[in-house]
Amino acid sequence: MPAPDVERIERALQERVKELTCLYGIARVTQRPGLLLSEALQAIVELLPPAWQYSDVACARIVLDNRAYITDKFREGLHHQSADIIVNGTLRGMVEVVYTQHVTASPESPFLQEEASLIGMIAREVALFIERTEAEEYNSKLQEQLRHADRLATIGQLAAGVAHDMNEPLANILGFAQLAKKTPEIPKQAAGDLDKIVDNCLHAREVIRKLLTFARQAPPQAARVNLNQVVTDGLYFLESRCTKAGVEVVRRLDPNLPEITADPSQLHQALVNLVVNAVQAMPEGGKLTIETRAAADWVSLSVQDTGIGMSEEVQKNIFTPFFTTKGASQGTGLGLAVVQGIVASHGGKIRVESELGSGASFEIQLPVVGPGETEESAQDGSR
Repeated sequence: MPAPDVERIERALQERVKELTCLYGIARVTQRPGLLLSEALQAIVELLPPAWQYSDVACARIVLDNRAYITDKFREGLHHQSADIIVNGTLRGMVEVVYTQHVTASPESPFLQEEASLIGMIAREVALFIERTEAEEYNSKLQEQLRHADRLATIGQLAAGVAHDMNEPLANILGFAQLAKKTPEIPKQAAGDLDKIVDNCLHAREVIRKLLTFARQAPPQAARVNLNQVVTDGLYFLESRCTKAGVEVVRRLDPNLPEITADPSQLHQALVNLVVNAVQAMPEGGKLTIETRAAADWVSLSVQDTGIGMSEEVQKNIFTPFFTTKGASQGTGLGLAVVQGIVASHGGKIRVESELGSGASFEIQLPVVGPGETEESAQDGSR
């Protein structure tokens, strides 16, 4: 075999060894336990220049979601070769190798044909690693949110049990106070004190009733409901929280709002979820506007805030169960998913408008005539 052929085969073999060494190194990096995504990408990009033919003038970078991971002294060069990183069908970035100086090579390209295949393979391996890492992070976050949701459910059950236990002694206090008021020639001061006891007992009983309703201890039940009353009842619990958070509550309730057929406890839950979500979006305080309106066949309830707003990407996912931009201590990512489910079960629609830094507006539209109901039966039910 002529000497030039031997040299060419040896060079080709050396190049294949360099490529396989690079792929082996990437495999080891991606299998390293506990490695952060950013650390892994930086480790991978360092493996690229030695795998290319002219490694002494090669540098590399990996770009993911507009963040770059580069080799030492990276700079734009005369020649570059790249491949897209596509994760779950979405273009997320690229892998790029650059020659910073002119090299002696074919006039068409200084890169080998095998190197084009190699950089494509590296981009696919990086994409698979990103997909797996993000899936693991999502599952970990999901488990934490499920544990948080379980704790919240336990607290809700405990609160409902306490509310039930409070009803009996509260009824006794109320009954004896009312009996004491009937005592002949009771002193004026004592009568006034008994009136205060009765009023506070009635107030406490109303708080317990609303707590049990919110905890869903009463079976779901369709009834003729006025959204204005839902707003009034819902804000009963929430206005003090809004005040403490520096949030001004503005009501714009249509006085001519027709009744609808709905489960009042579910609508109450939807309103509470939207209001709590809005308050959390205004960490520095702001204005919360709750508005009801009537159309030909619909009534609407809108909750608007002047908070931090949402990006388009966040808006695409807000109704996905367990999706949240908040910490685990603030929410489970279930609130808006529950709201959407409640609205859908009533044959309604929900839409959101928001921009980053400009607040958000959620509008619920509900039909005056509910699913499976005729206009005549709706009118009969309201009598």
